[in-house]
Amino acid sequence: MSVAAIDIGTNSVLLLIAERRGGELVALIDRATITRLGQGVDAARALAPEAVERTLACLARYGEELRSLGVERVDAVGTSAMRDAAGGEAFIARARELIGVAPRVISGPEEAELTFAGALTGLDLPAGAPRIVFDVGGGSTEIIVGTAAGEVEQAVSLDVGAVRLTERHVRADPPAEADLAAVRAASRAALATVRAEPLRAAPILVGVAGTVTTLAALARDVVPYDGARVHGARLSGAEIAALTARLASAPLAARRQLPALDPARADVIVAGSALVEEILAWASKLAGAPVDLVVSDRGVRWGLAERLCPS
Repeated sequence: MSVAAIDIGTNSVLLLIAERRGGELVALIDRATITRLGQGVDAARALAPEAVERTLACLARYGEELRSLGVERVDAVGTSAMRDAAGGEAFIARARELIGVAPRVISGPEEAELTFAGALTGLDLPAGAPRIVFDVGGGSTEIIVGTAAGEVEQAVSLDVGAVRLTERHVRADPPAEADLAAVRAASRAALATVRAEPLRAAPILVGVAGTVTTLAALARDVVPYDGARVHGARLSGAEIAALTARLASAPLAARRQLPALDPARADVIVAGSALVEEILAWASKLAGAPVDLVVSDRGVRWGLAERLCPS
């Protein structure tokens, strides 16, 4: 049985079509399209018409693939932008016509559960160590603390993401020191709201979504993008800091020319990278020692597909 999971995020729309083979969920199609549905949502609290049209055009293409492959079960979810914006009813109705199901606006806790389950699939991680999974989206960031057995112990949705931080704090091109300082301060303030006690053992820090996978592709020179090469890659705090400095020193036009960076993500990658850097610093303080970042090419869509096609 083939299943499809669609994750409609603030910055991108992800499609996974998969089937179960020998107990393992195997991707048949795994796509990501940047549509920036959350454009201006932070200020207007409404979906911008042009952002809606871009996203519906993407869903139209995805719908054609679902029908051509005869996918048997489909689920679609919307996250931060759809939670925060008014006037989404017409968008949901039109999306249903295109993909066959109405996208569900999921809560922060459900998003965290799906992210945690999906992110850890296919990773070879040490047994016993606690896991901290984080998902940097366009409008929000999910922090999920759980066990090696897959049990979620704490999940928090923070009101910071690559798009939101850029729209609120980045004014210059390339970003000025004051812009970066504001992004970092907002990131630290959000992370300070996470009530996490020092962990009994050093945690495994796993990052998912486009900002993190892009940083891995840049660091490892993965061109063209290959999820298999990115999934499981490890980055140190020093590597992330160097990437942030490199990206922040380049104007937008130059960032758009970087081979491992999708031009549509170039305007928000600096704020996103600074946020990831702050998350590593936060996790290292929690652990009492520096921790590396394990990159996952998976997330909500994989957690959703596991639900649709249980083993």
